[in-house]
Amino acid sequence: MNGLETLDWIVLGLYFAALFGVAVWVILQKNKNTEDYFLAGRNVGWFIIGASIFASNIGSEHVVGLAGQGAESGMPMAHYELHAWIVLLLGWLFLPFYMRSGAFTMPEFLEKRFDSKSRWFLSIFSIVGYVLTKVSVTIYAGGIVVSALLGFTFMQGAIITVVITGAYTILGGMRAVVYTEALQTVILILGSLLLTYKGFEAIGSWEELRALAGADHFNMWRPVDDPDFPWTGMVFGGAIVGIWYWCTDQYIVQRTLAAHNIEIGRRGAIFGAYLKILPIFIFLIPGIIAFALKQKGVLTYERSDEVFPVLVQTLLPAGLRGLVAGGLMAALMSSLASVFNSSSTLFTIDIFKKLYPESSEQELVRIGRWATAIVVVLGIAWIPIMEKIGGGTLYRYLQSVQSYIAPPITTVFLLGILWKRVNAKGAIATLFFGLVMATLRIIAELIYFDANGNLIEGSSGIFASFAAINFAHMAIIMFIACVIVCITVSLMTKAPSEKQIAGLTFGTLTEEQKASAKNSYTILDIVASVVLVIVIVCILSYFTG
Repeated sequence: MNGLETLDWIVLGLYFAALFGVAVWVILQKNKNTEDYFLAGRNVGWFIIGASIFASNIGSEHVVGLAGQGAESGMPMAHYELHAWIVLLLGWLFLPFYMRSGAFTMPEFLEKRFDSKSRWFLSIFSIVGYVLTKVSVTIYAGGIVVSALLGFTFMQGAIITVVITGAYTILGGMRAVVYTEALQTVILILGSLLLTYKGFEAIGSWEELRALAGADHFNMWRPVDDPDFPWTGMVFGGAIVGIWYWCTDQYIVQRTLAAHNIEIGRRGAIFGAYLKILPIFIFLIPGIIAFALKQKGVLTYERSDEVFPVLVQTLLPAGLRGLVAGGLMAALMSSLASVFNSSSTLFTIDIFKKLYPESSEQELVRIGRWATAIVVVLGIAWIPIMEKIGGGTLYRYLQSVQSYIAPPITTVFLLGILWKRVNAKGAIATLFFGLVMATLRIIAELIYFDANGNLIEGSSGIFASFAAINFAHMAIIMFIACVIVCITVSLMTKAPSEKQIAGLTFGTLTEEQKASAKNSYTILDIVASVVLVIVIVCILSYFTG
């Protein structure tokens, strides 16, 4: 991404000026209490919510990695982008129960539905996970992107990114995050659409692209025994991870909780679901275009991570390069701001407030700022370690880790909402069982996998076979095991009281709550959701090789 010209720098400067202006405007609004700071006063519109969901999901490593995956493997990774239907599940199934509970955080909801043990488990587990995965990966990608854009060293680029993003997140809280993300979403989509358009100009047509790239690059449905992308793992294992990520993770759900009511929150989720389909066409397809152009000799790249920068350098004129560079920065900063804010929310509401329940609203806002600052410092401290870890290996490793941590959390939330018989003992037993199983799997990988993520030749035995199971298939096995544990322990112990779970699970809603639920959507919401599902089915049907 080097070689930016004067016009590119002007465009990039205008983007940062606009971002700075939005951040300052939001910061001047002041945050009077925790609802203002952590949930933007619960007064955010559906467009801002949907844009924020999309921007939170799409990070620089996502942009660069997805384009690289498109060039290397083609369309299988599109299954993850078609999890857009799961975002609908957030709006229609999960969100009404979250909002009825009045919870600020997902651990707080677990406490209301089960007990404090579940809350403590998920709070600590989530914060540690954010620092070691989301924060570290985003900072790593940020160091690469900023150093390539501006000519700094990796360390300087990472620190600059963290400090700038941390500053407006600390000062402005959730409102600063969601409003800057709305701007960043527009920039990211415009820049990437321009790149896709220029790519098709260079190729000639869609038919020419299919001919050059080959049928295999357009096939989403790989065999069950495919070592990387078995369709069973992509569809079923991916759905388990998707429900955890889109419907139970504070990182995403916090955006919908910022809505004034269920109707606005659901519409934000529906809009976010439509945006979620876009990465197929603005990241994956450009990656396939790069592969095709390489066949034609128009461009060259050595590693898949270079695909997106090479496309920008080769296809875009001055000015547009600056716009796309701004899009990359937008993706990076929005993801980082989201995880900073989510981490501080979890610490302040789920840990500090539990330990010091008499704290004033102003004190909690102040603690929230300090918590964000600490996460920023921890992120910076992690940079030297991240610099020593290969980006490609790390990205693949993190995808697998998500497949191991998702099943128990998905089980507890899904069964907890769908079935009123699930109790606190069943929930905590499932969470700990899943943690043990995930730990064993990761240990098995560390023992039996080489530095490139391949099974060491000659490995044998039960533990080696356990390590060799495809990570997406492992998610399915773990989910089934967690469901069995949750149901068995719940049925063997005392049922929760009706008073404790009232309004928090199906079968406990009052007539008034049922009527309110029916009044929270219109025919337009239903049509928009059905159309999206039809679009997803059409895409799945088209990309069959």
